[in-house]
Amino acid sequence: MSKVKRLPLKEEKKQKPFDFMLLLCVSLLLGLGIIMVLSASSPSSLAESGSSYTYFFKQLNSAIVGILLMIFISKIDYRIYRNKKIYLAAYAISVGVLLLVMIPGIGVSVNGAARWIKLGVQFQPSEITKIGMIIFFAAILTENKDRLKKFGEGFIGPFLFLAVPVLILVLVQSHLSVTIVLVLVISIMMLVAGSRLLHFILVGIPVATLGGIGLYLMAKFTTEGAYRIARITSFLNPWADPTDTGWQVIQGLYAVGSGGFFGVGLRSKYTKIFVYT
Repeated sequence: MSKVKRLPLKEEKKQKPFDFMLLLCVSLLLGLGIIMVLSASSPSSLAESGSSYTYFFKQLNSAIVGILLMIFISKIDYRIYRNKKIYLAAYAISVGVLLLVMIPGIGVSVNGAARWIKLGVQFQPSEITKIGMIIFFAAILTENKDRLKKFGEGFIGPFLFLAVPVLILVLVQSHLSVTIVLVLVISIMMLVAGSRLLHFILVGIPVATLGGIGLYLMAKFTTEGAYRIARITSFLNPWADPTDTGWQVIQGLYAVGSGGFFGVGLRSKYTKIFVYT
C-alpha cells in the first residue's frame, strides 16, 4: 500500500483554501454592530460632542484596526502555536496580565471594580487572557488528544490549568461574566477535542451548583458581590433604585415603550442620522 505523499510546508500552506464563509460571517456581524452603534448613539453623541458620528467613527476605527490584525494573524501558520515555548508563554501572559490590576499606577478602578489597566491606553486585561487561554488549551488538547477520555489526564488536568486565571478573575477582579465565558469556551474546546461529556455532567453540575450557592451566600451575608443579587432581583421593583440597580431594566422599558418590539431604527425621525449633520 503506497503512502500518501505530503507536500512541503510552504506548498501545503499555499494550497490551503480561503475560508470565505468565516470572513462573510465576521464581516456581517461587524457591519451590523457598527450600524447599531450609529443608530443607538447618534442623539447622545450629538448632545455631548456636537456631532452624531463621534461614537460611530470611534467604533469604525477600532473595526479597521481589528480587520488589519485579523489579516496579519491569518498569515501566521497556526502550527507554530504548538511550540511548547509559545503556548506556555501564552499561558503565563494570560495569568500575569490579570495581576496587573493590583499594581498602583497601572491598575484602574471604575465604579468600584478593579478590571482595567492603563498602559498608554486603558483596557481590560481579561480580553488578552481570553485569547491566550484559547491558544494554550488548543495546544495542550492537541498534544494530549489520546488521553482526553481519561478522567484524570483528560478532564481534571486541563481544568487545573483553568482554575488559576478563574480564581484571579473572581477574587481580584470580581469579574464573574468573563469567568463564565472563559469556562464555557474552554469546556466546549475540551468536548470538541474529545473529552467525555459524562465527566462534565458528573463533575460540572455539582461544582456549578456549589459555586452558585457559594456566590449567593457571599453576596447575602457579606458586602462582596451583593450588587449581583440586587441586579437579578431589581426587575421586581426597578423604580426602587432607578439610578443604579434598576437602571438597565428601566432603560429597557423606555426602549420597548418608544420603539415597540422591533425598535425605531435608523429610519425613524428620532434617530435618522441625516437630521443631525
